[in-house]
Amino acid sequence: MFNKMTLRDLELREKRVLLRVDFNVPLNSNLQITNDKRMRETLPTIQYLIEQNAKIIIVSHLGRPGGKIVPEFSLKPVAEHLRELLKKPIILANDVAGSETYKYVRTMKPGDIVMMENVRFDAREEENDAEFAKELAGVADVYCNDAFGTMHRAHASTCKVADYLPSCIGFLVERELQVLGGALDNPKRPFVVIIGGAKIKDKITLISRLIDVADVVLIGGAMAYTFLRAQGFNMGRSIVEKDKVQLARLLLEKAKTQGVKVVLPIDHVVAGEFSFSAESVTSSTKKFPRAGIGMDIGPASIRLFKYYISKAKTVFWNGPLGVAEFQKFAKGTNEVAKALADAKAFTIVGGGDSAKCIEQLKLQDKINHISTGGGAALQLLESGSLPGLDCIANKN
Repeated sequence: MFNKMTLRDLELREKRVLLRVDFNVPLNSNLQITNDKRMRETLPTIQYLIEQNAKIIIVSHLGRPGGKIVPEFSLKPVAEHLRELLKKPIILANDVAGSETYKYVRTMKPGDIVMMENVRFDAREEENDAEFAKELAGVADVYCNDAFGTMHRAHASTCKVADYLPSCIGFLVERELQVLGGALDNPKRPFVVIIGGAKIKDKITLISRLIDVADVVLIGGAMAYTFLRAQGFNMGRSIVEKDKVQLARLLLEKAKTQGVKVVLPIDHVVAGEFSFSAESVTSSTKKFPRAGIGMDIGPASIRLFKYYISKAKTVFWNGPLGVAEFQKFAKGTNEVAKALADAKAFTIVGGGDSAKCIEQLKLQDKINHISTGGGAALQLLESGSLPGLDCIANKN
């Protein structure tokens, strides 16, 4: 599906490699990293560059400083943690491709690592500014993008900089492309897709594209209510996108025409108000209370979804199946996560809230692939490419 240059395709010995990573990690009020998964996922790329005697110049963003220098978004805690992970000195420049960066780069030896400050401290980053990209490229001989979670954004450090340097992808990105691309091109079957979340409009293209390749599509979350309304069911006061009912009907017709089974919830956990502590009852789809609000899939739906997961050879999951941010209404999401962990299938979790659920339940070691970029994963599955991927050179 992809034929992009990788680290293995370029001569790296004693080269200055501008390495774009996604170290946008969560910090607590004490500026301590609470989840370093994204950093650990990039370690094989960094270790390889060290083994190749490259000079590594790391670029990342952290948070949304809005093009201004905001101290709480400094990469200092990230640099300190990377130092602990690698057991190796990390020099943090206090600018982005400025005089201090150049000072440190000039004295680098093979295997050294310099990290620039938060690339989003410069407003030109998110503008995909050509001059800023030239400044970034000016410190290096080679550009490597291993920041899959940011590749759906056309920014200077994820896109434009590749115009000025020989370019390639890192091992993290390569793995994401192999897994997600393989799910579209040649999945082991039955291929079961689980889609949740609130709104159809956010995943129209994704659902349509997955119908083209899946055998079974399980739909939960608030978007299921729009599909059920399209089938003529009353869904009370649940979230229904009235302007998308006809679209839902067309998607159901497309699936039927292509022999793809779409499975919708047959029962629901229903509350009288949208609240974390609301009283709730279980109701079938056919007898949904007129004043009720759907908050989660019900026990019969959980069993139904688990059945299809147990029969699958490949499973892709993206999106919660209920109001999972309220613990009382997270059972459907949690049970599906556990079913994936127990499945004999090759399991893929498309980042975002689904990945958070897996990590909260400590099931990450039982999932074959958890994407490091929710938005990037969805866009890749929807369109087959990404701005940060299109700019990377193809292999000859």
